[in-house]
Amino acid sequence: MNTKRQDPIPFIDLAAQQAHIRPALDRALARVLDHGQYILGPECQLFEQDLRDYTGASHVLGCSNGTDALTMVLMALDVKPGDAVLVPSFTFIATAEVVALRGALPVFVDVDPLTFTLCPLHLEETILFAKRKGVALKGIISVDLFGHPAPHDEIEKVAKRYGLWTLVDAAQSMGAIYKGKHTVKHGIAATTSFFPAKPLGGYGDGGAIFTEDKTLAEKLKEIRVHGQGPVPYEASGLGLTGRLDTLQAAILIEKLKVFPKEIAHRNRVAKRYGEKLSAVCKVPKIKEGCSSVWAQYTVQTPQRDELQAFLKEKGIPSVIYYKKPLHVQPFYAAGLLGRSLPETDHLSKEVLSLPMHGYLDSGVQDHIIDTLLSFFGK
Repeated sequence: MNTKRQDPIPFIDLAAQQAHIRPALDRALARVLDHGQYILGPECQLFEQDLRDYTGASHVLGCSNGTDALTMVLMALDVKPGDAVLVPSFTFIATAEVVALRGALPVFVDVDPLTFTLCPLHLEETILFAKRKGVALKGIISVDLFGHPAPHDEIEKVAKRYGLWTLVDAAQSMGAIYKGKHTVKHGIAATTSFFPAKPLGGYGDGGAIFTEDKTLAEKLKEIRVHGQGPVPYEASGLGLTGRLDTLQAAILIEKLKVFPKEIAHRNRVAKRYGEKLSAVCKVPKIKEGCSSVWAQYTVQTPQRDELQAFLKEKGIPSVIYYKKPLHVQPFYAAGLLGRSLPETDHLSKEVLSLPMHGYLDSGVQDHIIDTLLSFFGK
């Protein structure tokens, strides 16, 4: 078994993708430079239309980044001090951060260890516990982690039972399907991120909001540009600078064209990882009725730290998401409400993400797999 390799292995290979579409990118950027409409230029509207066509969403708003996308929706839903929003602890900081930025309390919920997403059973238990504590719950932010959809139907049933709305954080699942619909077609609204490392990423910050609610979409348009209504320079409410740059929109138009092929290759890579590694560590599974875009390929093993050190020694990058869950971070600890999150605590000690992208060739992947198997003595 040959585990020697001299070329550095990227965790996410953006250079390979850029080489594949570079001529189209050059033409797209030149068009923007020629017309000079750098803010809300025609490419912004075209990209929003492309996203509507791709996802089937009725209303799409490009915006400055995924965090602002979440913030804008919370602003439109009038989340304010004294309110509380249920969120998973096993996620990136932004999911809870946007709640705290509104002066509200992020209340943490445990996750399903198979999908890393909100557990509907623990969600309902947390709602009942929070109500007994007198917490003013307003809604739920569910997160499609590592590219796999959360159980949106089950979460929305729980939300409806207690009069709560659901906002889908699809920053890692753009392009994934849940029960025949894109993940961004669930909840009162959904958001995504075009951070470069995301499955559909730009060359800078960017994000989008998706909703079927026309009234909400109109309110979001005002929030996106300083709260300005139909009269220029007249604020109808509080807003922010939430626009997507025209240059980023131009780049994303071209990236969206190759995105379906990239997703297909990501799934081939994930399938090969699963077939080869399932005997030595716990590998992710796709639940029935779902597809994943594999934002990360994340395995679980009690020997996680030793494995990561071994891979690093062999020149293979890996990343731990999320070594310190939000509920154990001092700034956010109040959102635990005195409860425990055993699945989140367990995952944080065992998860390790391996190289995954739409241009990972079989030779490089075989080297990664062989090196990992050698660690386990296989």
